[in-house]
Amino acid sequence: MSSGQSTIGTVELRAGIDGSVKAGVRSINDHRVVSFTIAGDLRALSQADGLTISAACELARSKGHPVVGLVQSTGADVHEGLTAAHGWGTAARAMIKCSGIVPTVLVATGPVVSGPALMLGLADLAIMFEDAYAFVSGPTMVEQFTGLPVDHDDLGGAAIHATRSGVVTSVVPDESAAMDLVAELLSYLPASNSELAPFRPTNDSPTRSCPELREIVPTSASGSYDVRHVLEAIADDNVLTELRPQWAGNLVTAFANVGGHSVGIVANQPQNLAGTLDIAASQKGARFVGLCDAFNVPLLTFVDTPGFQPGKDLEWRGMIRHGAQLAFAYARATVPRISVTLRKSYGGAYIVMDSKTMGNDLAMAWPSAEIAVMGAKGAVEILHRTATVDERAEIESDYEARLLNPYVAAERGSVDMVIDPADTRIEIAEALDLLASKRERLPRRRHDNSPL
Repeated sequence: MSSGQSTIGTVELRAGIDGSVKAGVRSINDHRVVSFTIAGDLRALSQADGLTISAACELARSKGHPVVGLVQSTGADVHEGLTAAHGWGTAARAMIKCSGIVPTVLVATGPVVSGPALMLGLADLAIMFEDAYAFVSGPTMVEQFTGLPVDHDDLGGAAIHATRSGVVTSVVPDESAAMDLVAELLSYLPASNSELAPFRPTNDSPTRSCPELREIVPTSASGSYDVRHVLEAIADDNVLTELRPQWAGNLVTAFANVGGHSVGIVANQPQNLAGTLDIAASQKGARFVGLCDAFNVPLLTFVDTPGFQPGKDLEWRGMIRHGAQLAFAYARATVPRISVTLRKSYGGAYIVMDSKTMGNDLAMAWPSAEIAVMGAKGAVEILHRTATVDERAEIESDYEARLLNPYVAAERGSVDMVIDPADTRIEIAEALDLLASKRERLPRRRHDNSPL
């Protein structure tokens, strides 16, 4: 991909206004966007700056162009007082009005402090320079409130937001890399929600077989593997663009193309926490499913999870609410949805990982798939507590043979087809062609009430 930001055909907005923000319509690697840049020595946002960002967002929304912002800000301009705070509030409201209508991408190029830091959380996709940092309350306030000293990087450095908070999609070294990534991300998304996801012609045949997938799942039920190898195998030219790779590693979210179709991928990662779902993974998956559904990007879900991760701390922190977010996101999604069960799919996690119950369009399974309320060991411990060790082993073997296979699920309609792993790419590409014309109307209502 070519590097840098093209300014051919640039149209400036509010060019005569003094302030830290410059905005305009320009091209980033052939993607027409409305962009704004927060720069200058002080980088404090004035009311005029907030109005400039608002004007950029309003233009993007009305014309159907993505919003791309390069931001660094020390917060509202203290010289203007509350007026300046109103300015960034105006900018935030304008970004919120863009949500679900045009993609919004923000790049933190330096410090992003106080109220403006919240804009990173509003963006569909957020990128940070390696040396940037962002927080709502700075080190001084944290130390005064908690008594514990902390520096900028430990509080809100790029590494923290990539691994702990999940705020940023990716971390990059500089503006050139950031613009390349912005262009790559926009290549998977339409310019607005009124368009279908882009179709990218490819020389990688949709009928390409993937025989290597027959050997990827270990024979041991507890064996681990990297699910990204599965995703790369089925993707056009084996190209996968992963989002938030360092946060909630037990769930992979990524963009790819299959047979030329842009797709969003959600996959359990057995290499991390055995692929169980916890709070962070549920939030990560729900946010990504919502993004894809907003911009007409079909969803592929690859399932290999033994269930929700158990733990008192998780339950106290709201595992019920956050697990519901993932179910909620899938259930309201109207884009084409295809699921592939690779191995384990148990209990509540089976339901929320885009099962038939959640309304997917096509459910496939590999012969290695185990779809049940729970695994054989757990079931036998509950149903046959008084059995001897030898008796339990025999019962477990019988349970696995009778119930833990995809053919039982197929007989009951939970799975549409059991496929050869080598044919996974072929079957998905054919399904995407078939579902390209899918249109689903939602009932009229003001809005839903997502379990935030």
